[in-house]
Amino acid sequence: MTLVGLAIAIWLLALYANVRLARSGMREARYAVPTIFGVTILVMWELVVRGLEVSPVILPAPTAIAERFATSLGTLWIDFVQTVLKGALTGYAMGCGAAVLAAIAIDRSSFLTRGLLPVGNFVAALPIVGVAPIMVMWFGFDWQSKAAVVVAMVFFPMLVNTAAGLKATDAIQRDLMRTYAASYGQTLLKLRLPAAMPFIFNGLKIATTLALIGAIVAEFFGSPIMGMGFRISTSVGRLAIDMVWAEIVVAALAGSAFYGGVTVIEKAVTFWHPSQRGRT
Repeated sequence: MTLVGLAIAIWLLALYANVRLARSGMREARYAVPTIFGVTILVMWELVVRGLEVSPVILPAPTAIAERFATSLGTLWIDFVQTVLKGALTGYAMGCGAAVLAAIAIDRSSFLTRGLLPVGNFVAALPIVGVAPIMVMWFGFDWQSKAAVVVAMVFFPMLVNTAAGLKATDAIQRDLMRTYAASYGQTLLKLRLPAAMPFIFNGLKIATTLALIGAIVAEFFGSPIMGMGFRISTSVGRLAIDMVWAEIVVAALAGSAFYGGVTVIEKAVTFWHPSQRGRT
């Protein structure tokens, strides 16, 4: 049996196993099914690349990517700090924080509702390939310009979700707060913000992926000699595609951990919400 035939056989076997697990209803299936699927993809990838003798310039094998990953940990860590910890996280915190404050201001003022939301929609529609060079010219080549791009990308989704969440309370609930002579600030802290938390966390989860993408793409338009976007662009020029894939692995792991961390916080904060009930 050729390596390609072996890959097809492994795929069919894994498909059968996953179907049986999914139908079994076992609690362990929620972890076993994606694990089997992921391992199967990697095994098939390895076998097909070796069986068809695909050039590593076109598609390196997973073992070659793993070897490059293991031998470049120092470089990958420097790029991770520059792109994720400095650019993406800083811009994420600034953009999401500013969006929450702007949403509260919009909720308070009908003038801002009509004026600021259209402007936010306009900013969200700006292409990142046009914004990034401008930010580099304004804020320099270091991580500050990447953080500025991230702010522009995450601001509007966070603003829309928060503004919608602040209006999610019932009229009866708001009337009850008025009967207690509650001020706007008291109503905001005790009723409207808690009710808006599911919407806010939806915005935060959407912004996690946008922040990482924005920081990486922005580095293509100017960066010091570090950063994931810088490394990807220079490695493509040197045909070091295994290094490109190693950076992609780091980005995927960082994005998954980022999203998972926000999800864990969401479960702790919104444990009372119907969407969280019954989850293990």
